[in-house]
Amino acid sequence: MRAFLGMGLLGSNFAKALLKKGEAVQVWNRTTSRATALEADGAKAFANVADAVKGADIIHITVKDDASVDEVLAQAAAGFQPGATIIDHTTTSKQGAIERTAAWKAKGYTYLHAPVFMGPSNALDSSGFMLVSGDQAVVEKYTPVLESMTGKLLNFGPNEGQAAAIKLMGNCFLVAFTVGLSDTLALAKSLDLPQSDVTKLFEMWNPAGMLHGRMKRMTAGTYDQPSWELNMARKDTQLFLDQAASTGTTLTAIPAIAETMDQWIAKGVGGKDWTVISSENIPKP
Repeated sequence: MRAFLGMGLLGSNFAKALLKKGEAVQVWNRTTSRATALEADGAKAFANVADAVKGADIIHITVKDDASVDEVLAQAAAGFQPGATIIDHTTTSKQGAIERTAAWKAKGYTYLHAPVFMGPSNALDSSGFMLVSGDQAVVEKYTPVLESMTGKLLNFGPNEGQAAAIKLMGNCFLVAFTVGLSDTLALAKSLDLPQSDVTKLFEMWNPAGMLHGRMKRMTAGTYDQPSWELNMARKDTQLFLDQAASTGTTLTAIPAIAETMDQWIAKGVGGKDWTVISSENIPKP
């Protein structure tokens, strides 16, 4: 039997998916009504988190952050059966995942961090991506459990906290991508472009297809054969800024990018490929 703690959009749909597969699921949420709502799907809801985990050999948790995970698990611990396994799908810090793995092991329990790139709809239909890392014997043991919950399980090796780190990096990209798109739409509005033309461009021209090539160029360490010189990229960036200013439009990311470009041009690399601005941030192989 499984327990699921945290009945937000993701957690509730994970629970519904397990119930559809015939699993017995006990659920808890800080706001009890969110847990009791799952009773219509066959879950057994509890107001007390320690009661919710009684009899569960696997306890899933999806809450807000490190502090929430620690608080909820501390309250639930009184109901843990000996040798229970905690599978945490919360996006947390790398260090938090490392410390929890060690702390719960010392108490006789298995803690496995398995964050996800999954929205509520993915949780419901068991698609998307789930990440895992740590003791490979533990990972191997619970791979069938995790694979049944997601479209693709990605194992990032034996280092505790590695999955947490990958999740944070991926979310950083999603945040930057969305803010960049927001600036793009703001500039389009400033230029009086209709939404239909913006949509038409991106239906035909898909910059996402450039991701792997751009990553390769940025991490190659050579910037002497530019496809777009930094000086020219900075010129265009100023056009963005001037146009936005002319209509009182606020851009969020572009001003910071322009400042970074200026710092690198001042170093004398304006004639190099503009991706040189990332050269100090490349991780080790």
